[in-house]
Amino acid sequence: MNTTLARALQDFFMAYLPGQRALSPHTRQSYRDSLKLLLLHLAGPSGDPCGLEVAAFTPQRVLAFLDHLETKRRNGAATRNVRLSAIHSFFRFVGGRFPEHLALAQRILSIPFKRTGHREIHYLDLADFRAVLRVIDQSTELGRRDVALLTLLFNTGARISEIVGLLACDFRLHSPRHVLLRGKGGKERTCPLWSETTRLVRELLVEQQLAPTATSGVFRNHRGHPLTRFGARLILKRHVAAAMTHTPSLRHKRIHPHSVRHSTAIHLLRAGVDLSTIAHWLGHVSVNTTNKYLTLDLKSKADALRRIKPLRSSKHAAVWRNDKNLIRWLESL
Repeated sequence: MNTTLARALQDFFMAYLPGQRALSPHTRQSYRDSLKLLLLHLAGPSGDPCGLEVAAFTPQRVLAFLDHLETKRRNGAATRNVRLSAIHSFFRFVGGRFPEHLALAQRILSIPFKRTGHREIHYLDLADFRAVLRVIDQSTELGRRDVALLTLLFNTGARISEIVGLLACDFRLHSPRHVLLRGKGGKERTCPLWSETTRLVRELLVEQQLAPTATSGVFRNHRGHPLTRFGARLILKRHVAAAMTHTPSLRHKRIHPHSVRHSTAIHLLRAGVDLSTIAHWLGHVSVNTTNKYLTLDLKSKADALRRIKPLRSSKHAAVWRNDKNLIRWLESL
């Protein structure tokens, strides 16, 4: 197949995204999935995506695809925007690479993102997190792996993709203890390790017969393959469900790996760590991203409220017996 669309897709994924944009593999895979869904939708149930051309991507058809995501696939507005972002990126490339399609590309780029609502962010209190760890059976190899995984996740506040991608050589288990994390856009940062986390990681490396300098992945599934972020999500979900029977507060929370990241930020905030340090700890580009945790910490709000003296009525409270008194009072201000 040697159509314009085929050449555009090949250049986009093989040269433009990894070369000129230097996007991470995860981002490229997200773009791939978005365009694959769009191609299958345009081809129809009995069509062949190989027969499509660039002209088939009209704004009306793209909008129909976005509606399909929300109505048929039950995707939210945030997911819709992620798919549209990939489509925008592709047609921005098409417009520059193939000038004959520039007008079509500009029309597709004019499709707006949908405004999204902000759901309440849930996080684990320290007592909740300890309750989750207590239900894990540490007499098994997988149980010990799970405890090390979740403890490291809470210690670092890292994204789950950063944790499951860790290699044995990324850890420094002697003073100063820390781990090297690779974040979005290939950015690297180091995060200090607590003594308990260091012990669990050291025991995990010994059990897996991994040397501290090994370039092998630390977290693996029961088949011995590298643990994926989806597998880690299932691990957390299973242990949280088990802990609910003993910890009723967990029943009202939506907990996923990113919730643990929020939990770390709240834990550091309550410990008196400043926002700038928390931003570096979590790998935020701007401290403005970290400011949201000030609004989440209900305990700090309650403590602040208790420190505030209640308002008392003034001895010189205005008495408005008639309209003239009210006017005089206003004039005296």
